[in-house]
Amino acid sequence: MPLTVAVECLSGCSGCEAAMLDMGTAFMDLLSEVDFVHLPLLMDHKYAETGEGKRAAVPEADLGIVSGGIRTREHLELAILMRKRCRTIVAMGTCAGHGGVPALANQYSSGEVVRAVCGEEWPAPCGESALLDRTYSLDEKIEVDFHLPGCPPHPDYIEMTFRAILEGGMPALPVKSVCDSCPVYREGKGLTKSIGRSTRSARYELGTPLGRMRCLLEQGFLCMGPVTRGGCGGASGETAPKCIAAGVPCGGCHGPIRHNGNPLVDMLNALMSNGVDVRGFPDRQGTLLRFTGAHGRLRKKAQGPGAPGRRT
Repeated sequence: MPLTVAVECLSGCSGCEAAMLDMGTAFMDLLSEVDFVHLPLLMDHKYAETGEGKRAAVPEADLGIVSGGIRTREHLELAILMRKRCRTIVAMGTCAGHGGVPALANQYSSGEVVRAVCGEEWPAPCGESALLDRTYSLDEKIEVDFHLPGCPPHPDYIEMTFRAILEGGMPALPVKSVCDSCPVYREGKGLTKSIGRSTRSARYELGTPLGRMRCLLEQGFLCMGPVTRGGCGGASGETAPKCIAAGVPCGGCHGPIRHNGNPLVDMLNALMSNGVDVRGFPDRQGTLLRFTGAHGRLRKKAQGPGAPGRRT
């Protein structure tokens, strides 16, 4: 009997599902062993409405894969339903595991978000009633059996996850940081005393070997590599981290090295221990927790000039 799989996307961009297709022929090979019974973004499978409440229903499955965080009441309903109908749940991607970019809105109230998107005249109850108080990661609302990190996860690790589950286990994913697989050189002279957002290009010519580029942190760029889980370059170990390969700092999209890690605290500690002045660091929450605002990490700001939709 093939492994039955149900896939659902919540508050995300559907990039994780696109990454499944990026497996290429490996995805086609899986179809002889895997039966996708629910995958609305890649196949024509409609929700079945049952009962007086007209609630969505998905088929039972051996494996449930959920991407995206939980922002609306519908997302919460679907997440609970997937947990009930699927024997194993995989949280696929940074949004499902840590809130992702949608969790940046956790700095504001639901009313502020609705008004920023729809305008001041929008009937607030109509917009706010569908929203939860913030964006949640999947494991804050349901039990998750395995987290597959990435924004999106590399196709190599998606394939490894399927193969491991087919064999009755779980895949071995990278446990080291982006820095551990970064090929740039370090002079070891310490960091500059002021590190901020990137407003200039790194000292590096595209097309030349990355080994000739100096560490971006040593160049004064905020690179999240020290506190971000590696693996965005794939499982072969021959491909550099994607952002670094493009000559730009790591933004932290793969999430913390440890699932419950706090990139904001870890990065500030790393910078301060190297003598960097972080007191004037702009928008430290939105920058250092850009992809990891769930688990109560990002908290609401005081309403003022920085609120969404307000002119400054």
